Amino acid sequence: MLGNIDVSVVLAQKDMAAARKFYEETLGLTLDQETPDGGVLYKSGNGKVFLYESSFAGSNQATAAAWNSDDVAGVAADLKGKGVKLEHYDIPGATHEGDVHVMGEIKAIWFKDPSGNILNVVSM
Repeated sequence: MLGNIDVSVVLAQKDMAAARKFYEETLGLTLDQETPDGGVLYKSGNGKVFLYESSFAGSNQATAAAWNSDDVAGVAADLKGKGVKLEHYDIPGATHEGDVHVMGEIKAIWFKDPSGNILNVVSM
């Protein structure tokens, strides 16, 4: 039923001005649309990321959004160069190459947006 329909990520934000700066300037997403209630929709490859203001922002303690990349280490370096703090997790069976978690052939990094949403870049 939904297998042929593109999916979008929806992320609550505490401070929309800080969120917009992070998603536009730090992550480089392209603004697609603004909603009358202050929400923003971004293009990200073939996907979309929708941000809206909520007092519940950042309360999820698991990965909220993920991007697939063949160059996780390069993305990590770019993010660190822009002042993003990369998260380090103890994942059973994983090793670390600097900030990159290595799980067999899979490489991944995690970081948080200004509201505390956990974001991920992974090679699959």
